[in-house]
Amino acid sequence: MDNPFKKILSEGLAFFQKGATSDSVVGVDIGSSSIKVVQLKKKGGKALIETYGAIALGPYASLEVGQTTNLPVEQLAVAVRDVMRESGITTNSGAFSIPSSGSLIFLVELPGEVQESQLPTIIPTEARKYIPVPVSEVSLDWWVIPKKDEISYDDMGVETAKKPKVKVLVVAIQNDVISKYKDIVKRADTESGFYEIEVFSQIRATLGHDLSPVLLVDFGASKTKLTIIEYGVVRYFHIINRGSYDISSTLSKSLSVSFTKAEQLKREFGLYGSSTDKSITEIIKSSIDYILSETNNVVLNYERKYNKVISKIILSGGGALLKGLKESAVDNFRAEVVVGNPFSKVEAPAFLAPVLESVGPEFAVALGLALRKLQ
Repeated sequence: MDNPFKKILSEGLAFFQKGATSDSVVGVDIGSSSIKVVQLKKKGGKALIETYGAIALGPYASLEVGQTTNLPVEQLAVAVRDVMRESGITTNSGAFSIPSSGSLIFLVELPGEVQESQLPTIIPTEARKYIPVPVSEVSLDWWVIPKKDEISYDDMGVETAKKPKVKVLVVAIQNDVISKYKDIVKRADTESGFYEIEVFSQIRATLGHDLSPVLLVDFGASKTKLTIIEYGVVRYFHIINRGSYDISSTLSKSLSVSFTKAEQLKREFGLYGSSTDKSITEIIKSSIDYILSETNNVVLNYERKYNKVISKIILSGGGALLKGLKESAVDNFRAEVVVGNPFSKVEAPAFLAPVLESVGPEFAVALGLALRKLQ
């Protein structure tokens, strides 16, 4: 997926384009519990994977691996340098993700008579209805969704053309988030690149050419992000404030074990359960049931509002690797459920295919960033 937002995601954020000479590019995804990197190279018109890696952020905050953090810029820059060194990254030609939590994505519907030239005046006014902070504290960008003819009937039952509403996808990014990432890049000695909101990177890495509405479920450490995409366009975005970290945290408290032990139990048993301790499954299931229930509400509301059916649900993010999650999702939804495999979009040695498929969901954002950088 090409990112349609050019003003703040190309001009405003690509402030350090200095023309690196390397043919390789790296995507850097800074999450709340880890940083992921993927290095690609274009050869013969194809994207080849050169290396990838991740580093946990917990230890940088004197916490355990897997715990979420809120590190200062200085430590994040150190972590970026560390993961690039340890992963064997050989280029500074990079791209960084902007977390969805630092931005808002929403759809504005305007009368069909509105002209595109009027949007610079209209959008900031409309955005006030969605943004909980003053508009002066965010950077706005927008993209007009291509119109489709709508059919209506007059009083005599004769079919007539109805002028469709102008639908505008709007993005608002907090100015202090932009400043923070500028500072990280500078301190990490990265010489070139751009920024992109993580959801667009993930879509590029994960989706195919689906024509019907698709739901992308990104199971992150602290949040689960839901994005409905139709014809390659984001139609709806929603955040559930619960993620894979919450599962481990609940396990730790309920079983009176360390967070590290809880993380180990989660990864080892997941929803398949332990033959010796059934409570592990029940604790994990309670968190997953909440996320799936909230997701199901989003799906049903969207289908009722737009009279369209979600045809496929794609599970992505590190939490998508939880054992038994796909099976639970299949039982919960009527649509086809698949686990995203972003590395299928790049060339790699055949012997690496099983490994890359098993870790792929966790690296979707970093890979999507690198793919855009290669374009």
